[in-house]
Amino acid sequence: MKTNKFTQNALSNHIAEHITDQIIKGELIPGDKLIEHIYAEEYGTSRAPVREAIYLLSIEGLVERIPRKGAVVKEYTENEIYDLLEIRNMLEMMAIERIGRNEIDQADLQKMADILEEMKDKTEVHQYTQLNHSFHMTLVEMSKSETIKTMYSRLGWPLLRIQSLSFANDGNIEKSVREHQMLIKFLREENIEEATNLLKRHNEDVISSMKKKLASQNK
Repeated sequence: MKTNKFTQNALSNHIAEHITDQIIKGELIPGDKLIEHIYAEEYGTSRAPVREAIYLLSIEGLVERIPRKGAVVKEYTENEIYDLLEIRNMLEMMAIERIGRNEIDQADLQKMADILEEMKDKTEVHQYTQLNHSFHMTLVEMSKSETIKTMYSRLGWPLLRIQSLSFANDGNIEKSVREHQMLIKFLREENIEEATNLLKRHNEDVISSMKKKLASQNK
């Protein structure tokens, strides 16, 4: 029984990852209904693991259940989008302030540089968004604050979904790469003031980009 339960849990997680991938890539858009039997047939399973996967996604904030409609891809309100981005900005500002108090971890800085090298070769929005999140997560880890790291991690997939919408705008990936290069340069020089100013502008530009995107969609 334990083995069967583990297998079903693993399958549920795998299905949840698959649906998440579809949402982040834009293959599923807000309001799209998740049809249980389609995923069950695709994976050759009963609906139980699919229901569990959808439940996991609802906890992550990617899916919501609507009466008489069922499970659908969550559509974020403007306030929810701005709140997520502003909380992210606040946590990153706290992280870089903590970095300035301590000796910069060169191993983490090299990890950021390695991630950036991968980012330079990515033009597909989904892949770039994932790497961008890893880059910023490494910055947060450099703060050596488990509290900041835990709170940042809780922003989870909704943050990635919103960021992928921003990177879909023309020129935003190229701009992001340039600014990440500058951030690493300032950190290597231990110029925390310039690094802080750059990170603040970088994150505020994401909010501005989303405001323009939402404004155009509402016309």
